[in-house]
Formats: sequence, C-alpha cells, structure tokens
Amino acid sequence: MSSSSAARALRLPPPCPHLEAYRAGGGGTSLRSLHRCLRPRPPGRAEVRRDPGEVPRCASCPHAAAHRGPRLYACLACAAVSCDAHARDHAALLPGHEIALDVDRAELFCAACRDQVYDPDFDAAVVIALTSLSSSRLPPPPPAAEKWAKRRRVEYRPWAPDLKERAVIGRRSSPLLVQEGNGSSASSTTTTANSTTTTTSSPSSSASSPSSLPRGLKGINNLGNTCFMNSVLQALLHTPLLRNYFLSDRHSGYVCQQKSTKKGGIKEKSNVVERRNLARESHVCLACDLDAMYSAVFSGDRKSFSPANFLYSWWQHASNLASYEQQDAHEFFISILDGIHEKEQDQCKHQSHGNGDCCIAHKVFSGILRSDVTCTVCGFTSTTYDPCVDISLDLDSSRDPVKMATSKLQMCESDTGLTSQSYGISTLLGCLEHFTRPEKLGADQKFFCENCQARQESLKQMSIRKIPLVTCFHIKRFEHSLIRNMSRKVDRYLHFPFSLDMGPYLSSSILRTRYGNRIFAFDGDDSYASTELASEFELFAVLTHSGKLEGGHYVTYLRLNNQWYKCDDAWVTHVSESIVRASQAYMLFYVQKILYYRASQNVVAS
Repeated sequence: MSSSSAARALRLPPPCPHLEAYRAGGGGTSLRSLHRCLRPRPPGRAEVRRDPGEVPRCASCPHAAAHRGPRLYACLACAAVSCDAHARDHAALLPGHEIALDVDRAELFCAACRDQVYDPDFDAAVVIALTSLSSSRLPPPPPAAEKWAKRRRVEYRPWAPDLKERAVIGRRSSPLLVQEGNGSSASSTTTTANSTTTTTSSPSSSASSPSSLPRGLKGINNLGNTCFMNSVLQALLHTPLLRNYFLSDRHSGYVCQQKSTKKGGIKEKSNVVERRNLARESHVCLACDLDAMYSAVFSGDRKSFSPANFLYSWWQHASNLASYEQQDAHEFFISILDGIHEKEQDQCKHQSHGNGDCCIAHKVFSGILRSDVTCTVCGFTSTTYDPCVDISLDLDSSRDPVKMATSKLQMCESDTGLTSQSYGISTLLGCLEHFTRPEKLGADQKFFCENCQARQESLKQMSIRKIPLVTCFHIKRFEHSLIRNMSRKVDRYLHFPFSLDMGPYLSSSILRTRYGNRIFAFDGDDSYASTELASEFELFAVLTHSGKLEGGHYVTYLRLNNQWYKCDDAWVTHVSESIVRASQAYMLFYVQKILYYRASQNVVAS
C-alpha cells in the first residue's frame, strides 16, 4: 500500500459487522441507487424524499398521530420508520434489519451498534442526490484501486554531477569568490523552497552592514515616491520559485527581443540610432527588465540598485499610472503579473488563464476560486470558477478586547509602522473563515434559479479550488463608502501566522462539510495525504503600509535563512520577529512548504 493510500485508510472508521453482513447479503448493490429516495434540503443537506405536507412519525410509539421522536430511522430491509429506542427493538426482533437510514439527515445508522456507519456507495448516492440540482455536477468516486493507480508521486532525488558534467561546468563557469560576511563557517546550502543558495550566520545587531547580508539582499533606491514599487520588487526578487526561474536563465532577454523585433516587423533603417530607438520602443518587456534586475541584485555588488529601466518599462505598460505620484502597491503587483503574462500570452492562448500551466507569473501565483450560489427554496446550486493571482480579504474584527492589541503593540519596538489610530484586532485565520463562510445574499441580489424558474433568495459560499504555489493575501485596508462619498484607511492590527494550513479553506474541505463529511475525494482532489501536505505554507515576505490614505510609506519584511530583514528603499536592516508580527500587514506572501512533482498522465504507474 502506498503512503498516501495508507494515510487515507487511517482516516476511515472501523467497519461495522452488521453493515458488512448487509452488503454480503446483496444489500450493497442497492445503496448507490438510494439517491432516488433522497432530495436536497437547503442549504445543501440531504433528507429522505417525502410527499408535500407529509410528517414522518414512529410507527411503534403510542399515540403516533401526536408523537414525533427527535430522530427517526427508516429500516433499509422493510422501510419501517422508528425512533431510536424502537429501531433497536426492531433490529433485535428481526435479524438483518440493523441498518437504517436517518430520515432528516440522510445518514446510515446501525441500530445494533447505535452509531453512524459509513459506506462509499451510499455516500455516492447522497452526493448524486445533492448535485442533481446543480449546474456543476460532481462525478461519482472511482473505485479505490483505480483511483490510486492514476496517481504516481515522483520522489525527490538529489543531483550530483558526474565527471562529464563536471567538465562542462568547469568550462562554462568560474569559481565563486566568497566575500567577507558571506562565507563563514556557519554557511551552508539548503534545498527547501524558502531558502537562498547560500546561508549565513545571523547578524549580531539590528543595523546590518552590506557585507553581512545574505547574497541577493540589497537596497533599492527610491526614484521619487516609488516605495510602492520597491516594496513589491523586494518580495518578487525573493519569491523562491520566481527567483529560481530567472537565475537559471529561463527567460532570455536576447531571444525575447529577437521575437519582439520579428513580430513588430521593424524594417532596416539607415540611421542606426533611429533603429535602436524603434527596437527599444517595440520591446517593452517587464520580464526582461526583471531578469536584468535579478542579475544585478545577485551579482555580489552590495551597492543599492536603481530600477530606472524597469520603471520606464512599467510606465509604457501602464501609461495611466505613469507619474511620480504615490501608487497602490497591490495595484502595482497585479500590473506586473499582467505585463509578464501579456508578453508571453502566445504560450497561453490554448490554455486556461488560471490553470497554472501558463507563463511563469501564473505558474507561481495563479489559483482558482470556487463560488457556489444555492437557492434557499429548492437547493439548486450554481457553481462558477474564477482564476486569481491573489486573494483579497476583509479585516474581520474578533471579539477580543481592544486592549489585547494595544498591549501587543506596546511590547514592540518603535519602528513597527503603526499609527495611533490602531483599533480592534483581526487574525488571518479569521479573515479566511469569513471569506469562506456562507453568506446570505440580500433581497436586491436574488439570482435566477434554473430549477424554480424564478428569482429566489440564495446563499453564496466561496472556497479555494486550487491553491497557488505562492499565495499572496491582500488585506483590504483602504475602504470607500459610496453613501458617505469618502475613503479611509483601516489601521486595525492583523495577527498572522508564520506557518499556515490552508486545508480548511479548500473546496474539497468545504464540500465534505456541506455534504456531511463524506469519506471520498471531492472536486477532483487526489487524496487526503497530498491535499494536506500541499496545503501547508510558510511566510517569507510581509509588505506593510504606514501613514494615512492620502500619503504613506511602504516597507517589506523578508525572511531569509530564518532571519528577518526590513527593506526600506535603500536601507536594509536586520529585525526581530516581534517587529514583523506587530507590523501593519498589507500584503502577505506564503510559499508551499513541500512542493510535489507529479508524473505525466501518459506515464503508466509501475
């Protein structure tokens, strides 16, 4: 048995001997067909189908016309409806009548064991009944053996060059000169997703000299109200998968320029300067400028970097934002990813925008959100999927007193970037729970139910269908009120974990909860084991905003080699965890703790 199937088997409850006997007697073949006897009950539960106005009652209780027990069960052998006590007596008198069906909850119940029992065929029947009125149907689960045969995990194997590869490396590279502060005895190499190639000993003071910083960590000069750009660039420069892509020369500026020149149809000019200027104007590529920035930042030169070429290219891409005024960092982040995608859209024209197999920007940051809108009258569910490159969250204040946030802030140092207007306390987990919580739409937002053929009140629930490899959370700190015609900034403190489990917010987890914690996979997830491991994330960058709505300042905190550094334009300093935790987070960047490599679908599992 594979490790993933073993992990799944551990989650299954022990089998009920009475259910095994019922299946052995031929009753197992009819469990899946029970979907015809079930119906959905808003907002997403299942119950036994009944006639309009029919009220089920225990057939053995005295004064049955006036008595209705709290829980009623229908025997699968003879369809007798009994309460809990009489169901046990019924099973004791008639062997083979132990398995019954909860009338209101559509759950299997063993009257002899007096406990719920689970069966994958019956669970499939419940899901079929629930999705029969859905615009996005879920297929019944495949048999276990067939399911696990389709998936093969490729284990990680470390690479060591052989003699021929060493010769090639020697001819095409030169020795790396270890600089002071970058190659102490404490230095080492790591293979985790959130580490740089060379690790260094932690600085002894908060003010770090350039030689004591990890390689690739350097300041970025402010070109005039460009702290919004510098803060996002620091996060992108140290995004593990993006960094590995550009440093391994996966994007060639020369090849990209040749393709752009050929596509633009630049004709030969007698004036060399005019031809170069025309080529430059036609080749505005944010990926090329980002590639040049990676080369400059990781070159070993400790001087601050000036991203003038990148700023010029971004102005060409987003001409409506071309000015020296302060811009929104989140809007700049979306604009950069859009610019990289736009330049490489030829690779994506036959692929879905959000399937993660497009340009490098979407391979790293793309995810898919699922939205379910359920009619509260008949239970019809309309499902839509939307691609995303980040998740925007509302600050949800908890019931904790304000003094808890105030006491935490007083314990932190003075450069946390918080204002005196801070109030309330929120948690990232609370924001995610609020994001995935069912929400009743207002009377002015009634949707057209295809089953009722009328506009009905409905419930909407969001979930995460596909988690990005690098998940960016955007905290909505800037609000605009249409009623008051005014905008403001929310300075509420947000508590965020350094390690995050996204499992409870996945579509598969939401559907299991909605369908009564059914035991098989939902919504295309491969296994419990793979979902759980892929849902564990580590924080590596925190982008903060301090000040007012009209004017403020952006700063980025980066975690490199398990040390935190504050990147404030051209100044980079070592800071403690307490300062990072107390910062006013605006954007949070998490990377998957464990990355899985999967075999091609064409490869037959051994």
